[in-house]
Amino acid sequence: MTAVSRPRFPVVLTLLAVLLLGLLLGLGAWQVQRLKWKEGLIAAAEAASVWPPVSVEAALKTQDPEFRRVLLTCRGLARAPYVELQSIEDGDAGVRLISACPVEGGGVLLVDRGFVPAEISARPPVVADDAMPVVVGGVLRRAPKPGAMTPPPAEGRFYGRDAVAMAAALKAAGPVSPFTFYAVTSTNPDWAALRPVAPPAAFSNNHLGYALTWFGLAAALIIFYLVLLRRRMSRKDPVS
Repeated sequence: MTAVSRPRFPVVLTLLAVLLLGLLLGLGAWQVQRLKWKEGLIAAAEAASVWPPVSVEAALKTQDPEFRRVLLTCRGLARAPYVELQSIEDGDAGVRLISACPVEGGGVLLVDRGFVPAEISARPPVVADDAMPVVVGGVLRRAPKPGAMTPPPAEGRFYGRDAVAMAAALKAAGPVSPFTFYAVTSTNPDWAALRPVAPPAAFSNNHLGYALTWFGLAAALIIFYLVLLRRRMSRKDPVS
């Protein structure tokens, strides 16, 4: 007479499924958080774009000056020392010229004066003791920190926006603002090679799609696991 054994519950398979499910749900929840953050960022950029320009000093005193259109008055900016930041603008390789400007309260604000294409080797003149004030229009943006794989600066050229290191290289004294001033009017109108341009305030927002993808994979995993479990538990193996 042949007996029938009942299959054992797949403990290892279940643990693996639970771990993978937790990972997929965690990624989906993270994308939902990113979605809310990105929507807030877009709303802030749209609101700031219609506000009239204010002085840099007034903007920096607000709770969040990100995306604010501002006016900067800086002595000697047209001939100020600068460091170069490796960059790409509209598909063209080149550098951005970064100078430092003192602001009210004794701090330092980094000024992104604009983009110079790689094929142009000339640079604006540097006169360290120039006192001629320059009034520039621009936008305040929070300086992104360089990534872990960003190469270190070399010979005055940077590959990431390390604000503190840039200020040190420019010998600027005082605390460094977490915001960068991006010029949208030229600091050197007589030198057309310098193109003042701020990063676009438009953002891609694909986080909802990413979240649905991760949650969809989680749902597919649950269905796959239940089907596999049902087949395994309904199988009856004969025992002699």
